[in-house]
Amino acid sequence: MTIETTGAHGAGGVLLSLTDIGKTYVEPVLGGVRLQLRPGQVLALTGENGAGKSTLSKIICGLEQASTGAMLLDGQAYLPASRGDAEKLGIRMVMQELNLLPTLSVAENLYLNQLPQRFGWIDRARLERDARAQMAKVGLDDIDPWTLVGQLGIGHQQMIEIARNLIGDCRLLVLDEPTAMLTHREVELLFAQIERLKAAGVAIIYISHRLEELKRVADRIAVLRDGELVCDDSIAHYSSADLVRLMVGRAADADIDLSGRNIGAPLLRLDGLGRKGAVQPATLEVKAGQIVGIAGLIGSGRTELLRLIFGADRADQGQLFIGDGTAPARIDSPSDAVAAGIAMITEDRKGQGLLLQQSIAANTSLARLDGVSSRGWLDDAAETALGQRYIEQLGIRSRHPGQTVAELSGGNQQKVVIARWLYRDCAVMLFDEPTRGIDIGAKFDIYNLLAELARQGKGLLIVSSDLRELMLICDRIAVMSAGRIVDTFERGAWSQDSLLAAAFSGYLQTHGGTSGADNAVAA
Repeated sequence: MTIETTGAHGAGGVLLSLTDIGKTYVEPVLGGVRLQLRPGQVLALTGENGAGKSTLSKIICGLEQASTGAMLLDGQAYLPASRGDAEKLGIRMVMQELNLLPTLSVAENLYLNQLPQRFGWIDRARLERDARAQMAKVGLDDIDPWTLVGQLGIGHQQMIEIARNLIGDCRLLVLDEPTAMLTHREVELLFAQIERLKAAGVAIIYISHRLEELKRVADRIAVLRDGELVCDDSIAHYSSADLVRLMVGRAADADIDLSGRNIGAPLLRLDGLGRKGAVQPATLEVKAGQIVGIAGLIGSGRTELLRLIFGADRADQGQLFIGDGTAPARIDSPSDAVAAGIAMITEDRKGQGLLLQQSIAANTSLARLDGVSSRGWLDDAAETALGQRYIEQLGIRSRHPGQTVAELSGGNQQKVVIARWLYRDCAVMLFDEPTRGIDIGAKFDIYNLLAELARQGKGLLIVSSDLRELMLICDRIAVMSAGRIVDTFERGAWSQDSLLAAAFSGYLQTHGGTSGADNAVAA
């Protein structure tokens, strides 16, 4: 395969050199990758999910061992046996899967391996002082360093993970989808840190599917496709469309076909549904064949509203109606919601949506086991056939239905979660960040799948932090701010500016026009 390259890698000596790096599990996932990285450079590493980006970065950072090839660090053989070995040499990685302990405080997570001591005891005053200084670097000034990490949202946890990896000597920092859960303000803080690190001579590998970010922060672009390096060049030479073609081998569709739908009667109606301290009384409806989006900032109550609908949290006010029912539905638990025909695809597909060590077939059948069992016994052949059916229907890239979902890319894992609820055949489907951490090719697969679900007459309610995503696929967008639905826009009546203004409005009112909105975190 031809690699597009200018051969120019900047000034200064080579920090890290990769030669013919390959990795094989059951099948090859990387083959013959050659790269060089110099101090102070930002290398954008991109490609579809499953292209090999995470595998390559894990090899660099000691979490995986290459099957073939060699690495040099400062011209010397580099073969880290563990993440700890790599970190001792100044090679750090912020992964999508956060490496934090939820039962410990922010301060303890930041300095877990180097807790300051005084007379044999932890020096809490110094620990708090150091933690506050480190947190300030990434804009977490307003969080108490003694807050348990498990009490914070994913966006805040992401920034804590980044702050942790900026402690001490760092020569190469690998950032894997670092902005997937960050607000515009936090993204700007991260980019400021990247500029500071570049000026200090730190090399950075920046993995992302957000092409506009790559073009802003990176000097070079390396594109992987099917485990092979297909581009290593100055990023200035490529448009976003060029990069998409390199990543997926084709141009991504610019539009989604939303035709062929019949918008019917309401399938879900909320009448003042709320929960004190989380969601102010919300009134909303989702009709058959309709796609309704919810925009807002982290802490605005978007996920909390979905959890109330799904019965994961108990509403303490208002009512919920299913279909044309005149009596309010009693949804006290997720099992009640599923029985009423409501499905929820969570933002944390690995922690809450999948049994990672189970097969595609087992994960697909989970919501309706009676369909693949007889007289109380699971029919393995029926479950396997079910898994194969959805692999073909949704285009899940896998070897066979028995493959564990942990081995799949993020986009294919998301398709497995969706397959489960398609099999359950729920009329109302709640999606929380359906394309988070998914590459652009897989995103359009998901978008087209959402459109097809709407054509089948299902009602979709979608939370997303990507306003362009909501504007592309939704018929209506409700905006939440400070726990309240503050405005609703119909297709054709919205703009990105109007949606953002609405998202900040509740905080501006709450904080009297001060910077309170800046402290809210977009998901």
